[in-house]
Amino acid sequence: MQTVLQQIINALSLGSIYALLALGYSMVYGIINLINFAHGDIYMLGAFFAYYVINAWHFNFITALLSAMIIGAVSGVVIEYFAYRPLRKSPRIAVLITAIGVSFLLENGMSYFVGSNARSFPQVIEQVNYNIGGVQISNVQILILATALILMVSLQLIIQKTKMGRAMRAVSVDPAAAELVGVNVNHTISFTFALGSALAGAAGILIGMYYNQIDPLMGMTPGIKAFVAAVLGGIGSVPGASIGGFLIGILETFFQSIGLSAYKDSVVYLVLIVILLFLPAGIFGKNAKEKV
Repeated sequence: MQTVLQQIINALSLGSIYALLALGYSMVYGIINLINFAHGDIYMLGAFFAYYVINAWHFNFITALLSAMIIGAVSGVVIEYFAYRPLRKSPRIAVLITAIGVSFLLENGMSYFVGSNARSFPQVIEQVNYNIGGVQISNVQILILATALILMVSLQLIIQKTKMGRAMRAVSVDPAAAELVGVNVNHTISFTFALGSALAGAAGILIGMYYNQIDPLMGMTPGIKAFVAAVLGGIGSVPGASIGGFLIGILETFFQSIGLSAYKDSVVYLVLIVILLFLPAGIFGKNAKEKV
């Protein structure tokens, strides 16, 4: 029982990070039906920015988190404005290829400027381990989970309770009708990218604290796993993306615990195939018929 509880704690910590990433995928897709494959690399930018401000300016956790979220939000808006907005009326394949190109540009650009070697993430807080009934839990794990939950709840409140949240929901249903009633579609889409990218920046500093290591290619695999989480929960659904992230974290931790860590990535992709075959709309998604 102690082993099971220990793995659940580990899974929740990792799953909360995947959930934050999956939320960005889900929101952007819900607004403009785009799979933003550069989203994982924004998470990498957030991690590196936090790395530098902690080392150079000795930021504490809160200020480093906020700065990573700001750099993530700005990066998301810039990418949307220059890469995606000019192609908004183009075929989907053109936008998809552009998203992949932006992803490679960010990865190789960072490798060129800072080097491709992995580096240790600074300890922004001193780690303290607690033993509760034979289960080890650290203050870092508690902080990661609490931060992720606060951000997810805040996002849900923004979407449900604010004027911009209502605009986001209107644009996701019918952009043309939303524009007719006074919604600025371009501003709403930019805000959505900023919000989702800010969460990715936050996930970057949290994953740096979790694994104590970052590198320019760190966003590739977690980005795909977060996409799987978004599809699993129902892409376009905010609660679904959160739950999908936790489920992927649980699945990955389970395979590590039984000695199959070499296959933890493969099983995530297998889950994606199964979901697309038997439950293409995801857990909370809705089947929608396309008009021809």
